[in-house]
Amino acid sequence: MAPTPAGDGRTRIHVVSDVHGNVRDLRRAGEGADAVVCLGDLILFLDYADHSRGIFPDLFGVENADRIVALRTARRFEEARAFGARLWAGVEGDRAQVIEQAVRRQYAELFAAFPTPTYATYGNVDMPPLWKEYAREGTTVLDGERVEIGGRIFGFVGGGLRTPMRTPYEIGDEEYAAKIEAVGEVDVLCTHIPPDVPELVYDTVARRFERGSRALLDAIRRTRPRYALFGHVHQPLVRRMRVGSTECVNVGHFAGTGKPWVLQW
Repeated sequence: MAPTPAGDGRTRIHVVSDVHGNVRDLRRAGEGADAVVCLGDLILFLDYADHSRGIFPDLFGVENADRIVALRTARRFEEARAFGARLWAGVEGDRAQVIEQAVRRQYAELFAAFPTPTYATYGNVDMPPLWKEYAREGTTVLDGERVEIGGRIFGFVGGGLRTPMRTPYEIGDEEYAAKIEAVGEVDVLCTHIPPDVPELVYDTVARRFERGSRALLDAIRRTRPRYALFGHVHQPLVRRMRVGSTECVNVGHFAGTGKPWVLQW
């Protein structure tokens, strides 16, 4: 159900992405807003800014977290995988079950912190099969779907494309393109990853190009939504630019800033 507009007659939406365990600020993300939109990446597996935070250092310690971050930052992915495999070999129990239990603990807190109403889609580090267990009344999960909010049509496409990082919710280009196609023409196109534009996909701190979607870029050019909103790239070269008549906006790294991006009309 669409939210009731604010007292001044306008609708105000707060948009967050890359929450990565920031429960404290998520609880306040809806203050003054008619609705919250979340573009995914709720889980904190490893904080690249603070290596003491996340599932990985909880299991293996900060020194090992330092090491795996250094390997990944240097794009030595095979070495990082081999190093991780040696660490996991020393853990009792099934690896998938250990990770799932840690993720469940985070999801229990995070979904409880969502304001009402919240409209959310998955990030590439999320585990979609678990969301239905934790999404409460007032939280609408959408992927390849549309919804009306305050008289405007919002389309949602979650997940990321396949990379050497092998995060949990990476899918093939064709499957991702099919979800974009299913959304069709909307006023606001909400995705986790950006369109495949060099300035939008380059991370200035990680010093690498993340994967953006060519199908998303083509859809923006073809359907011309008013806004294309996304996250994923934590420190982008450019946070905001126009593609044709569409305002493309990286809504920010919520885990770091604690502040939602505001859309108002």
